[in-house]
Amino acid sequence: MTSPTFPHISLSSLFLLLLLPLLSSASNPASEGGRLPSPTLSAKRQAEKFIRALNLFPKHDINTLPHRPLLDAESDAGAKIVEKQFQMPFLDAALGPSVEELGHHAGYYRLPHSNAARMFYLFFESRTNKSNPVVIWLTGGPGCSSELALFYENGPFRIQKNLSLTWNDYGWDKASNILFVDQPVGTGFSYSTNSDDIRHNEEGVSNDLYDFLQEFFTQHPQFAKNDFYITGESYAGHYVPALASRVHKGNKAKEGNHINLKGFAIGNGLTNPEIQYKAYSDYALEMKLITKPDYDSISQIIPDCEESAKTCAASTTGDACEDSFSICNSIVNQIMHRLGDTNHYDIRKKCEGSFCYDFSNMETFLNKQPVRDALGVGDIEFVSCSTTVYDAMQNDWMRNLEVGIPALLEDGIKLLVYAGEYDFICNWLGNSKWVHAMEWSGQKAFGAAETVPFKVAGADAGLLKSHGPLAFLKVHDAGHMVPMDQPEAALQMLTNWMQGNLAVAESGKRVAPADTLKS
Repeated sequence: MTSPTFPHISLSSLFLLLLLPLLSSASNPASEGGRLPSPTLSAKRQAEKFIRALNLFPKHDINTLPHRPLLDAESDAGAKIVEKQFQMPFLDAALGPSVEELGHHAGYYRLPHSNAARMFYLFFESRTNKSNPVVIWLTGGPGCSSELALFYENGPFRIQKNLSLTWNDYGWDKASNILFVDQPVGTGFSYSTNSDDIRHNEEGVSNDLYDFLQEFFTQHPQFAKNDFYITGESYAGHYVPALASRVHKGNKAKEGNHINLKGFAIGNGLTNPEIQYKAYSDYALEMKLITKPDYDSISQIIPDCEESAKTCAASTTGDACEDSFSICNSIVNQIMHRLGDTNHYDIRKKCEGSFCYDFSNMETFLNKQPVRDALGVGDIEFVSCSTTVYDAMQNDWMRNLEVGIPALLEDGIKLLVYAGEYDFICNWLGNSKWVHAMEWSGQKAFGAAETVPFKVAGADAGLLKSHGPLAFLKVHDAGHMVPMDQPEAALQMLTNWMQGNLAVAESGKRVAPADTLKS
């Protein structure tokens, strides 16, 4: 299975942001009839603007090669996974455990239902116990590399200003064996030689990930019986439930290896657009980002948004969903226009000029030759996000991925929805509303459940509501990227949730009315 290096390939690469790229000019949010022109060009330009706001400057749109690269002998011989164990360069080993004692792996998986696609992944065995659950993390976009989370949120490392690495004391590899995957195809170090391999919907995305997991556990049988959890952020509010449903379907049909799926978690995600878009103006008013007259004006768009989202849900073609994307994003754009330099990923902060975050060290680090050699990616130039992948997934945007969740809950698969309280773009209120509105056998009991404090080191770190397999957590003092803003709380959240004691509070007292996390 292992090989000392991967194919030596040069290619073009990718774009977008972990979050919610927005659409047209906020100063002209809707045309006659509440509809916007075709969003393709304006969406791509706006997406490029937002990726620049993260101080990321990918040179290329997509990881699609003009020709098939020369693969190594093992891959030519038919190996589905080519993987190597590696030691990350520029790591100050004196400040943490020795890498030689850990299992750090980088690999490519040849996607079977594709022309020539290869999916790149990084796997970090647990720092504490190899019997810990296996967790897969999916960054959103759509079209952003999961290395964003690896280096800035919940991975084993932190990048310093001098481009050295230090150990992350709150990396999720302290509680799990964790996978970071560059997906959909064309994202991060993942690539194809054929543009037909670019995915356009959750069926294609989830099937690719399911195929990968099947082969991963075949090649790593020592982890196959571990509990398995699916996690992700932002647009992964689509990816995560789609993959959970695909894994559960495969298990029930006895397809391939049984994957020991126990739960899935969505952080500040976009899952049910029809409900979540309606909540933007509510959240903005509650947080005093807009005035009541602003609120009344913006709310006039909501009926058209609701109707278009319903039409999208019933449609099998892309036009209705593209229209819905345009109409509903005009709500966001009107509010964004009024935010000025407020950071929409964390409304406590201001953007400095065009920059709201600076993630540029990740691109610089991953393009260093010693790093590429360690990972085995040859001369592939890492580029953070792909506008092409984003555009390809645009008609998927307004699809409601909540529809498949009740069946998972009924079969005892756990769901945790968590959200930082200061994120505007995938705000806690919209997430809470769709969670409460979801129809399943425990809906009434969940709605009536007490809201209790979530405590970390004796201090209140959030507000939690749970019943049976469903939990919702509003995280204090955090924006869109909870593991970055509150790393200790995020690690404890994950650990407690997987252990089944997330709802155990230091005080059994009810701290607020049952509907505090709904309205």
